[in-house]
Amino acid sequence: MSAVGQILLRFALGGVVVAVFAVFGDMLRPKRFAGVFGAAPAVALSTLTLTFVQKGAEDASIQGRSMVAGAAGFFVYCLVVSALLERTTWPAWAVAGASWLVWAVVAFGIWGIVLR
Repeated sequence: MSAVGQILLRFALGGVVVAVFAVFGDMLRPKRFAGVFGAAPAVALSTLTLTFVQKGAEDASIQGRSMVAGAAGFFVYCLVVSALLERTTWPAWAVAGASWLVWAVVAFGIWGIVLR
């Protein structure tokens, strides 16, 4: 498949999956969850699907495990940001920006200890 065809396929597949997750997120309460279900899962699923089709199960498996490590890091990042915003008067942009270091430590730590 050509590079342009690959981009178009990713665009179409990603759009369909984003739409499905957006509908799912719209049914949830509180509404702030809708954004979580509108982007990351859709991109991950379309990427894994295309990787599986083009490169096989082994490559898709490696990407999937890496995504799990990234998701675990993001979960810890969210916990840290929430705790800091509740307990300090620091600006949200500073807390969110500085806390990306937490994500990196957790995600790459899991990768280095478990997945490598």
